[in-house]
Amino acid sequence: MVLEASLVCVDNSEWMRNGDYIPTRMESQADAVNLICNVKTQQNPESTVGVMTSAGRGPEVLVTPTQDLGKILTALHNVKITGSTNFVGTIQVAQLALKHRQNKNQRQRIIAFVGSPLEDDQKDLVKLGKKLKKNNVAVDVVNFGETAENQEKLEAFIAAVNSNENSNLLTVPPGPHILSDIIISSPILQDGEGGGGGMAMPMGAGG
Repeated sequence: MVLEASLVCVDNSEWMRNGDYIPTRMESQADAVNLICNVKTQQNPESTVGVMTSAGRGPEVLVTPTQDLGKILTALHNVKITGSTNFVGTIQVAQLALKHRQNKNQRQRIIAFVGSPLEDDQKDLVKLGKKLKKNNVAVDVVNFGETAENQEKLEAFIAAVNSNENSNLLTVPPGPHILSDIIISSPILQDGEGGGGGMAMPMGAGG
C-alpha cells in the first residue's frame, strides 16, 4: 500500500453552478472529493489528504494533509462558488503545501478537479508538469464540465508530469452517470503505484 500525502484541488469557480452533472457540478464534485479522501486514507492509515480551492481571490489551502476526515468535510461544506480558476497558481500552491508535509516518507500527489475553461497557456502547463516531475510530485486530473475545450491542454500537462505511469487524466463528459462512480473505478483510486497512467475516457466518451 502506497504511503501518500495528497492534496485535492476543488474547482469552485462560477462554472460550478451548471446542472449538467447531477445535481450540479459543485455538488457532484464535492461527493467525489469526499470519496477520494475516504479511499486514500483507507488504503493506508498513515496516508494524509488535504483540500484546497482554485478560484476566488486566489488559490487557498483549506486543510493541510491530515487523517481527520471531519475537517475535510467541514471545509468542503463551507466552500463558496466565486470567480474563475487559476490552474497553474493552484498547482504551485499545492506543491508547496505538499513540500511541507510532516512525514517526508509520504509520496506527494495532487488531485485536481477542472470543471471550467483553462485560461493558462499550454506551454506554461507543460513547463509546470516538468517541474512537478523533477520534484517527484504525481498528479491526477479529473476533467469534467468543459471537457473538449480542456482536453488537449490537460493531455500535454499529464504527459509532461507523468513518471512511470504515476499520473492520470480522467475525462468525464456530462451524462446520466455519477461523477464519483466513474472515479471509483478509475486508475485514480486504484491502490498501488498510482494507477495505470495516461488517459482514461469512460463510456465511449470520444472527442
